[in-house]
Amino acid sequence: MSLDVPPALLERAERGEVTDAEFVDCVRASLPYAWKVISGVVDELRGSTAEFADNTIPPPSEAERGQLLRALASDAIRGGLERHFGVKLAFQNCHRVAAFRPSAVGGEAYQEFVSPRGQLLNQSPALRDC
Repeated sequence: MSLDVPPALLERAERGEVTDAEFVDCVRASLPYAWKVISGVVDELRGSTAEFADNTIPPPSEAERGQLLRALASDAIRGGLERHFGVKLAFQNCHRVAAFRPSAVGGEAYQEFVSPRGQLLNQSPALRDC
């Protein structure tokens, strides 16, 4: 299961829309490792003038890797996180997450990160099964 949805939030969702804030709180509580990694790259980005910041540290276990994969594979979760943090997220392999400033999307650094070439250059035998 991707998210641990509290019964009250599930009831609200069954009756209609939930707010982004409610959804993001559910993501934060359900996927703490993913939240830590993503909020970390966002904090790094905000503390710099760079176009993007990224995480290159592999998760400590399969459980944490699963959290990151679930967060970034879901359009709803990824979109909620992007709106919450005001960034564009990009993802390579099982752990390389980048946060880009919206103004950098479409630029050279962003295009390189999301390109097939960028993906191929970010491979290694150690990451084969991630």
